[in-house]
Amino acid sequence: MANINLLAPIILKWEGGFVEDPLDAGGATNMGITIATWRSVGYDKDGDGIVDAKDIKLLTKADFTPVLKQYWDRWKADDIQNQSVANILVDWVWGSGKWGIKIPQRIMNITDDGIVGNTTISVLNAQAAPIIFDKIYRARVQFLNDIVTRKPSQKRFIKGWLNRLADFKFIP
Repeated sequence: MANINLLAPIILKWEGGFVEDPLDAGGATNMGITIATWRSVGYDKDGDGIVDAKDIKLLTKADFTPVLKQYWDRWKADDIQNQSVANILVDWVWGSGKWGIKIPQRIMNITDDGIVGNTTISVLNAQAAPIIFDKIYRARVQFLNDIVTRKPSQKRFIKGWLNRLADFKFIP
């Protein structure tokens, strides 16, 4: 079964420190944790009564894994049999929300409701791991390119997104 501790260093490798790029839809971000995510799972780190970019700046690696766990659990990744498949799926939902569940569900020809239940996990684990990994990888490349097509301002990010994705390799 997959292990979150094997994924965390991969994501942290690609997620830097604090940034607040006006072209990044995530807004204030630290270690890939956006202000919206922190508001939903975090707290007012500086104690000023407002959860804002100042709090994002204060995030530490100790804050990272509990937030990642929310995404890991969203994919029920403890039940995924192959680590590589779990890694690429959880990273996709980390970076793109519900699409990181809905599109893989479409690939598996099951209801794309964006909710991982027993059926999603059973169908996923019944797939040949290298084949489903490859399908997910290719769909994610298409998804990222489609973002740029829809929003040309995001072109500046595509090389980094694809480099990050290329870091996910299938390991039996």
